[in-house]
Amino acid sequence: MKILVDADSCPREVRDLVVRAAERTGVSAVFAANRTIPGIGGKSVRMELCPPGEGKADDRIVLLAEPGDLVLTRDIPLAERVVKASVTALDDRGRVFTPENIGQALSLRNFTLDLVQNGMDFERSDSYGKKDLKRFADSFDRVLTRLVKAAKEKA
Repeated sequence: MKILVDADSCPREVRDLVVRAAERTGVSAVFAANRTIPGIGGKSVRMELCPPGEGKADDRIVLLAEPGDLVLTRDIPLAERVVKASVTALDDRGRVFTPENIGQALSLRNFTLDLVQNGMDFERSDSYGKKDLKRFADSFDRVLTRLVKAAKEKA
């Protein structure tokens, strides 16, 4: 089992938490991005530098992901790809994507994108605060504990 992180848009606080969790549990964490991300490293942690271009890091994550892994991303199309491959996906605010909810999340994302592309303005919350990090940490801990337990039972 491994943790795969879509690191291009991942908040620093989340990256730090994932690095600490990987070191604590011994679970491998792979951070995929088109650029080097500072602060990534350790015994169980590696940076996967992907070629430049739209979706290259996403493609690498999909290639590496296997059932039993955990993918961390705020990219809903990427989450859909890994969920369809029976891989658990979680965003940086603690939302777990499942086969039951990914369609709705993708529809909402596409609807919002259509509004923006057609000149509609709407309020977006891009700030990432302590409440967001707490929700992520709680959800991440629950999901990681469940996946580690399942991997040990399988081995």
